[in-house]
Amino acid sequence: MASPFVPSSEFLFDLLRGLSALSGNRIIADLARVVADAPREDLSVAFNHKQIASKAWLRDQLFETFGGDHAHIWVLGGWYGVLSAMLLDDARFTIGRITTIDLDPACQPVAELLNRRALAEGRFAARSADMYDLDYAGDAPSLIVNTSCEHLADVPGWLARLAPGQRVVLQSNDYFAVPEHLSSVPDLAAFVAQAGLAQVAFKGALPSKNYTRFMLIGAR
Repeated sequence: MASPFVPSSEFLFDLLRGLSALSGNRIIADLARVVADAPREDLSVAFNHKQIASKAWLRDQLFETFGGDHAHIWVLGGWYGVLSAMLLDDARFTIGRITTIDLDPACQPVAELLNRRALAEGRFAARSADMYDLDYAGDAPSLIVNTSCEHLADVPGWLARLAPGQRVVLQSNDYFAVPEHLSSVPDLAAFVAQAGLAQVAFKGALPSKNYTRFMLIGAR
């Protein structure tokens, strides 16, 4: 039996550049550069169809709810900076700056590669930090996005660190099978209760094959 084909980073680089030329999508070209310059990073989960769908849902609902003008966005648990790239590349948005923050220091160089154009323009930054240690009062952004609420041990405790009135976008899910999901919720109503926001401007659910993702847009 023939050995399975294992694509090389060069193969993926050429394939992605071709897809970028075909689609005109600059993020695909940026991803091609990440594949070439950081071939050891596994980007398959960060760019799988469910992850991209949940981020596209967030992007579209954010625009519908709060509009496209944002001075400074923090993306907490930002991973490889995919959501940041999607927001910064969307012509509907006028964003002064996005800072993506993740506990894993290995994420920062990949996020900077993926968002290298915005980084060079001073419109993007990546940091390695624990979201519980951030100074939310002294350096508060205009919007905080946290798509990883299911990973937090204490969602209400984290939200209590934010200033009253702070605008937020929150996502969680009902995927209890993952041990790292410490605060998953059974349904949207449970997520609303868990977050306890003073204002909920949008609430919704996005079903997928193995789980449903929940989202709240509003203010602390």
